[in-house]
Amino acid sequence: MEMEIDHYVILGLPSGEEGAKLSDIEIGKAYRSKALELHPDKRPNDPNAHAEFQRLKSSYEILKDEKARKLFNDLLRVKRDQRKRQSLYDGKRRKMMSDLEERERASFAPDPTSKAREEEERIAKKLKEEIARIRAMHSKSTEIPKATTPSSTTSGSARKGEGLDEEKVLKVSWEGDSEDYTAQRLRELFMEFGDVEDVVIRSKGLKRKKKIGSALVVMASKDATVAALKGVCGDLSNPLLVLPLHKTSSAEFSSVSSAKKYEEPIEPKLSNLVGAGYQTKEDSILQKLLKKAAEKQK
Repeated sequence: MEMEIDHYVILGLPSGEEGAKLSDIEIGKAYRSKALELHPDKRPNDPNAHAEFQRLKSSYEILKDEKARKLFNDLLRVKRDQRKRQSLYDGKRRKMMSDLEERERASFAPDPTSKAREEEERIAKKLKEEIARIRAMHSKSTEIPKATTPSSTTSGSARKGEGLDEEKVLKVSWEGDSEDYTAQRLRELFMEFGDVEDVVIRSKGLKRKKKIGSALVVMASKDATVAALKGVCGDLSNPLLVLPLHKTSSAEFSSVSSAKKYEEPIEPKLSNLVGAGYQTKEDSILQKLLKKAAEKQK
C-alpha cells in the first residue's frame, strides 16, 4: 500500500525522529545521489528502472513539500507509538493493559487503540490528499531528465543541429534498373576513391520504354567526394553519370564529367533525368538519407 512506503528509506535516509530533523538541503543532496544511481539511462536492461526512478522522484516531491512532509512525519510518529504500545502487550504488562482498557471501557472512556487508529486514518487521508495535489501539480513535467555525466557528451554529427553533410553526397544515374547496379556494386566502385558511409538506391521508370536507375552515395569526406566524382565511370557497356548533389557545387567540378571520358553520348541517353519527376525521386532519396542520419544520431 502507498501509505506503507517510508519515503526517507526510498531516498536512502534514516527514518523516524532522526529523519524528521533532516534539513531540505540534506534531503535534496540524498535525492540527487540516489537519482544518479537509479536513473533509467544507467540501467537500460532493467524493466523496473523507470518505475523505481518515478517512485524515488515521488518520495522526494513529498519530502520537499513542507505540509506533506509534516503530515508524513506525524503518520510515522503515530505508527511508532502504536508499535511501542504493542510491545508492552507481553506477560503481566499485556494483562495490565487489558485490565486498564476494560476499566476505561466500563467508565465510557475512549479506547486508546481505537483513538490511535482513528488518528492514523485521519492523518493518512490528509497525506493522501497532499500526495494527489503534488502529483497533479507536477503532472505536466513527467519527462525524465537525461543523466548528466562526463561520458554522455557527444560530438560530430550527433550534436544537436548537425545532420547529413550534403556536400559529401553524389547523385548517380544509369540506364536500366537496380539489377544493373546494386547497392553493393556501387559501394565497391566508390570505395576505390575513399570510404563510403551509405548508399541509397532507387530505380523507377519515368513513363518511357527505358528505365533509369538512380542512387545517392554518401562519401566519408569531401576529398573522397571529389575523387569519386572525377574517377567513377562504371561499366563501359552501361556507364554511370555521377554529379554532385548541390547545383552550386557543380561549378567546382564543371571540368570533370563522366561523359567526357567516353565518346558515347551519355547525356542524351540520360536526358530524361531532367524534369519534375526525377527531382521528386531525388528528393525522396535524400529524405531517406536524412532520416537514416537522424536515426544514427539517436
